[in-house]
Amino acid sequence: MEKVVRAETAGFCMGVDLALNKLDSLIESKDRGSIYILGPIIHNPQVLEEYEKKGVITAESPEEIPKGSFAVIRAHGVPQNVEEELRVRGINVIDATCPKVKKAQLLIKRNTTDGRVLLLYGEDSHPEVKGLLSYAPSGTCLFDSTEELKAIELDPNRRYCLAAQTTQDRVIYEEIIKYLESKGLDVIVLNSICDATRQRQEEAIALSSEVDHMIVVGGRISGNTRRLVQVVETAGIRCTHVEMAEELPLEELKKFKRIGLTAGASTPKRLVDSIQQILEEI
Repeated sequence: MEKVVRAETAGFCMGVDLALNKLDSLIESKDRGSIYILGPIIHNPQVLEEYEKKGVITAESPEEIPKGSFAVIRAHGVPQNVEEELRVRGINVIDATCPKVKKAQLLIKRNTTDGRVLLLYGEDSHPEVKGLLSYAPSGTCLFDSTEELKAIELDPNRRYCLAAQTTQDRVIYEEIIKYLESKGLDVIVLNSICDATRQRQEEAIALSSEVDHMIVVGGRISGNTRRLVQVVETAGIRCTHVEMAEELPLEELKKFKRIGLTAGASTPKRLVDSIQQILEEI
């Protein structure tokens, strides 16, 4: 191998940094009770394991969090009613929702209170999506591709609001916008895809044109990491997705002269550093 080329944007984004800083500050505080997070604060198993060792408890439902304790809302956000329920029950809520996700939630709320139906481009099982859907009081339609949207029978007499999960593919979102415009529907389009996501995807595509193989580092449950793999493969470059250095197929990678390295927005720098070091050694 001649060279390893690392993407400048590889690793934590601003939203993840902010969320973890809030959790760290709470852990360091002396005047506090038990600390809970409602679901993973970010989608990276190694980071979650570290916080577990520090005594942070991951709750799967709001009911598991006792009165008087602290509940940190994850970077992906939670449904409106869940946050309200926590506060009503006397739980100290620390909102660590990514500002970009919070902005998307409020944009959806502002543009659907007049009866518009939300059309949301996102993953059905993703926690961010569940939160976004809760901010649309007049009905929702969720789809994960242009094909899925085309299968939905949209009423020309209704008004719609289009939004996307913040980590979705901007190119596909543009296709979706053009399709809806061709249908002549009354649609307000929201710009809800995060700039950090766009930058990472664009850099991954540009980098993939300069190398023989790409390595994407990040949690398998991380939507934005999976999307990086998707955009690289769509660009026609072979790609390996790993969570940890031990998963690298070293013998296979020796065949390539130039390897590109990037990482999802919830991947710690130390993990990317360790993988870069191993790649440079081979």
